Amino acid sequence: MLDPIIRRWIDPTLDRAGTWLAVRGIPANAITLTGLAVGLVAVPLLAFGQYGIALLVILFNRLLDGLDGAVARRSRPSAFGGYLDIVCDMIFYAAVPLGFAIAQPDHAVWAALLLASFVGTCASFLGRAILAAGRGERDPGKRGRKSFFHASGLIEGTETILAFVLFCLLPQLFPWFAGALATLCFWSAAARVFEARSADSES
Repeated sequence: MLDPIIRRWIDPTLDRAGTWLAVRGIPANAITLTGLAVGLVAVPLLAFGQYGIALLVILFNRLLDGLDGAVARRSRPSAFGGYLDIVCDMIFYAAVPLGFAIAQPDHAVWAALLLASFVGTCASFLGRAILAAGRGERDPGKRGRKSFFHASGLIEGTETILAFVLFCLLPQLFPWFAGALATLCFWSAAARVFEARSADSES
């Protein structure tokens, strides 16, 4: 929901940095994979209760996630690059709740609920993209230039990262935050299904 707004703020800076990296021959896919490796470091940090450092790692991962797209736009965007980016994003998003579950086993049920909701949002997002490709729908471009159709939703990248920040700053409230985020994720997934059904009726 907030992604289009945030993109307008951060894209100019990311594009300048992406241009600088692209000119020096840094491949976008290398940045994507580096971002995943950095993001996965958050799991042991969270598991050992190093929430402050884990938060920095999470934010650095998101910075690299923004840079890979900026580099791709200044070099040669590819369908595989977009595919690799979304795969790495989903692995990272799943890794963070896992870290909290290891850190506090009493909260594992809430982490599992959150992971289940992430599966729902991921399936609804990618499924909608498949439908859009089959119908020849074009991405509206509100989230910048993408390699495939990006369906909107109540919970998107910005909201998820804000939740991760709250998780790290107030880990004792993880069950409450995780429950709230999971509820909104399930709502987002359901809304995408209804939106896809509506678009199917109109086509």
